[in-house]
Amino acid sequence: MTRRAAALLVTAFLLLGSAAQAHATGYRYWSFWERDGGRWAYATEGPSTARPADGAVQGFRFAVSQDSADAAQPRGTAGFDAICARTPAHEGSKRVALVLDFGTAADAPSGETPPAPRTACARVAPDATTAEALAAVAKPLRYDTNALLCAISGYPQRGCGEQVSGSGTGTTNPGADSEDPGKKAGEKSGEESGSGPSVGLLAGGAVVVVLAGAAVWQARRRRRNA
Repeated sequence: MTRRAAALLVTAFLLLGSAAQAHATGYRYWSFWERDGGRWAYATEGPSTARPADGAVQGFRFAVSQDSADAAQPRGTAGFDAICARTPAHEGSKRVALVLDFGTAADAPSGETPPAPRTACARVAPDATTAEALAAVAKPLRYDTNALLCAISGYPQRGCGEQVSGSGTGTTNPGADSEDPGKKAGEKSGEESGSGPSVGLLAGGAVVVVLAGAAVWQARRRRRNA
C-alpha cells in the first residue's frame, strides 16, 4: 500500500472518531448510591422509595454522565461509625449516614461553584425513606414537577437533569422516572431514544468505506504500473 493510500485510511478513521465524539451525550444530575461493605453500588430504586435500615450508608453525587455504567461515585471512605459518631442512637428512631458529593467545577452548571463534599447523619423514624433522611440534614431540596431530585442544599440553583453534549449544554429535561432518581436522568428504551447509530456515525462509516476503497484501488494501480 502506498503512502498516499495509508494517509487516506488514517484520515478516514480520524473522521469517524470525530463524528462519534461529537455526538457523545450525557446528563447533569444527582445520582443515588448505596454503600455495600466498603464499596459503592448504584441504587436500584429512587430515594423516595428506598427505606434504609439503621446503620446504612448512602450517597449522592452530582456529575455529568451518560448512564449508570460511567456515573461518578461519591468520594470519601468514611463509614457509618465515623459519620454518625456524634449522633447517638435513640429508641424509636434510626440513623442513616449520608455522603453528599457536589461534584467538580467541570461538571458544574455555568456560573455555579460546587460546595465541598460533606457527610451528615440523619436521625429519622424507623420507616423513613432516604428522601426523608436527606430532607432532615440537607435542605433546601429542589424537585421538578415529576418529583425528580434537582438540588441538594440548594445546589445547583438552576437546571434539572439537563442534557449535555460534546458541543455544549442543552436545556432539555429528559424527564426521568420520578420514582427512580437513582436511574440515569433521561434514560429511555432503545425504541424511545433511537438505539440505532447516529447520522454522524453512519456518515463517518461511509467515508471510511469510500476512502478505503480508493486506497486499495491506488495500491493495485501502482502494482500494475510497476
